[in-house]
Order: sequence, then C-alpha cells, then structure tokens
Amino acid sequence: MLRFFLISALLSVVFAWGAEPADIIVTARWVVTMDGQRRVIDNGAVAVKGDRIAAVGTRAEIDAKYTPKQRIDAGRAIVTPGLINTHTHAAMSLMRGIADDMNLQDWLEKFIFPAEGKNVSPEFVRDGTTLACAEMLLSGTTTYTDMYYFEEVVAEATKACGMRAVLGQTIIQFPVADAKTPAEGLKRTEAFLIKYAKDPLIVAAPAPHALYTNDEATLKAARAMANKYGVPLLMHLSETKRENDDMQAKYGASPTAVLDRWGIFNGRSVMAHGVWISSADMDILKARGVGVGHCPSSNMKLASGVAPVVQYLERDIAIGLGPDGPAGSNNDFNLFEEMDLAAKLQKVTTMNPTAITAEQAFEMATIRGARALSMDMEIGSLESGKKADLIVIRADRPHALPIYNVYSQLVYALKGSDVTDVIVNGRVVVRGSKVLTVDLPTVSRKSLQWQEKIQKSIASEGGK
Repeated sequence: MLRFFLISALLSVVFAWGAEPADIIVTARWVVTMDGQRRVIDNGAVAVKGDRIAAVGTRAEIDAKYTPKQRIDAGRAIVTPGLINTHTHAAMSLMRGIADDMNLQDWLEKFIFPAEGKNVSPEFVRDGTTLACAEMLLSGTTTYTDMYYFEEVVAEATKACGMRAVLGQTIIQFPVADAKTPAEGLKRTEAFLIKYAKDPLIVAAPAPHALYTNDEATLKAARAMANKYGVPLLMHLSETKRENDDMQAKYGASPTAVLDRWGIFNGRSVMAHGVWISSADMDILKARGVGVGHCPSSNMKLASGVAPVVQYLERDIAIGLGPDGPAGSNNDFNLFEEMDLAAKLQKVTTMNPTAITAEQAFEMATIRGARALSMDMEIGSLESGKKADLIVIRADRPHALPIYNVYSQLVYALKGSDVTDVIVNGRVVVRGSKVLTVDLPTVSRKSLQWQEKIQKSIASEGGK
C-alpha cells in the first residue's frame, strides 16, 4: 500500500512538471460539448488558454495535461457552450412591459414608435443595452444578435459588459432617432461597419428593418454593403399574416420570393421570425443559406402565428432562437424559456409529442444558432480551438433532481437563474451568479429614472 501511494505521488509530480499552463480549467459533473459527435462527458473539464478553448475531456485527462492559473470546480453542475440569441432589441429593455396584450401593429403604432420618438438617444441606448447585457449574461447568453438605433453605442456598452454580439444598425424608410432618411441610415451603417471591422467581440451589420418598411433600392444598397464588408444582413421576415398579405397585394409574391427576386439573400443573411413561410419560401431560404431567428415567446404573445420549425429542421436550415424585444413582444431575454417553448409549441401544434426533441431545442440555442449567424467555426460548441464561450449551470436544486437525461434537464427543468458562471472570449464575466462587468445598483437606478421619464412622455399618447 505504501508503495502504491509513493508511485501515485511520483506520477503526480511528473504530470505536474510536464503540464502545460492554462488560464482557466472548469470542471463539472457533465460537460455538454455540442460537437459533431454530441459528446456528453461525465466528470468533464474544459481548459482555456487566452480567448480559446485549449482542450475538452475528462477531468483526469485535462488535469494531467494542464496547470491552470484559475480553477472553477463546479461540482454537480453542467458545463455547456454559451447560449446564442439570434434576434433581439436590447436597448428596449427600458420599455419592458410598456404595452402588453395587443396586436403587433397597435403595439408599434400606438406605443413603441411614439415612445421611441420621444426618448431614444445615445444615453437611452447605452443604459438599456447595459441592463439587457446584465440580464443576458446572468441567464447564460454569451452572444446576442441585435437590431436597433445608435448601434455604435450598443457596441460600446456590449464590449464594456464583456459580451459577444452581432449588431445590426437599423435602416428604415421613415425618420427615426438616429437617421432621418434611408440614405443617412446607410451612411451611418457604413461608418459603424468600418469602426468595428475585425473586432474580437463585435460583428457590425446592416439591418434594414423589413420589406414593408424599405424600398427595393435601399434593400439592394444594404445587401451590397454587407457583401462589401463580409458581414451578415439582418432583417425581419414574414412575422405576421398581415405582412404577408400586404406584400402579396403590393408585389404579387411572398416577402421571401420578392427578396430573392431582388437578390437580397445573395450573401450572409439572418431573417428574424419566418412565421408565415410556405414550402416554396423555405426552399429559397435553404438554397440561399439563410439563417433564421425563431422567436417563440414573441410569436405567441403577439399572436403572430407558429413558425414551421419542424419543416425548417427537416431541411436542415440553420435556425436559432431569440427572445425578440422586451417591450411587449416578450418581456425578458431568457433563452432557457425560449428552448422550452420552442419544443412544446411544435409538439402541441403538430399534435406530435416527438416533434422537436430536447436535444434539438438545445442545439438551436447553441451550435445551430451559431450556424444561423455563420459563426459555427468559432462558437456554439466546446471544441479545441474555438472561442472560449461557456457557461456553468448548477444542477443540485430540487427542480433539477434527479437527472436521467442531461438535454431534457437543460430544456424542460433548468432555468436561467441556475447559471452560476459565464466565460466569454476567455474572460470570466459571471462568477457565483454575480455579474462582474456591470455595476448593477447604478444600472437599476438609471432604469427607474428612465421609467419615470418614459411614462411622462407617453401620457399624451394614451399610454398607461
């Protein structure tokens, strides 16, 4: 026995002597990789060096090879890739709950557009984005896709919070807070793209709002700009039946067919919603390699309809998840909720309990969402060489016990509030359920100040 302990001690010294340095090692009961083999590693570990994942394996394998500067021993927890939000409007967090329980057009025209017209400014955008980033990080989102105004300010706030993002500068036909004309919007967008070219955290993108809010020339100019700078084009597409009917009447074809006819899908593209999509439309999206941001909570809350996600997946279209905006179409940024609803909504509407498995739903929030953004070579799974974006989810609370299937637990039982640690680009930004990059008391105080200001500004518009 003494001989055994002496040999073990000697081997430990030898391994430590020959071990490579690592910045961080994270260990947990389960590591869900979402790699090509969909490995779930028992008693697993992830080694991080710089902004990259150095290795993923069992704890014994990783400890034998690496000596870390920092260790996060998560115990009975699950380590997964960071969650990827493929559609939202972050700064609208300051209008959370401003108008609920109404249809999309009334919500936009009677509340959102008037409130934005009177309140949106660089300061509004900075404070709203910071509030949103704090919420997203605390619930496990490490990358988000945005579409709003003053996106250069969104970028500054996002980087300060340590998040990764694809940020779309809105281009729209009527005067808005940061541009009075589409030409001005395009000019602002190009300056944004130039400023954030090759940024380690930010992908800047043109975001023409939708077909029904832009003309052909503006959309073609936005497409050309996206291709010039090698970035995606972000848009809303076929969110409501009214949108489809109006565009059919105006152009004699579906929004998807019109955009394809104009060449708008000829390049990296991410379309939000995609609810009222025909089989022929879906064939176009597949052929053009278009990514889709599915927003189940928003589509349900606004009664916009149910996206045909089963058919998207049957065609292997890159479809991710998004909460949309928190000002009435959804009231939070919780991707755990979106995973759960994405699966259950398809089951009940198809009357098929096997439609959208837990693993497929989690895939949409990770590697398939990364594919939708054309970023799957960098994020979306835990693999050597990829960006070090990962989260730790505790699994020891009553609602998390017992665990028979990790994917089922992630989608149907665990919550955003179970996230304890978050690493983005190799940097620990949440530790022990506390966000390290945001001054939460200040953010909270500012949000209440904005609430008072916004309520006063819309009183004359009939808001409550």
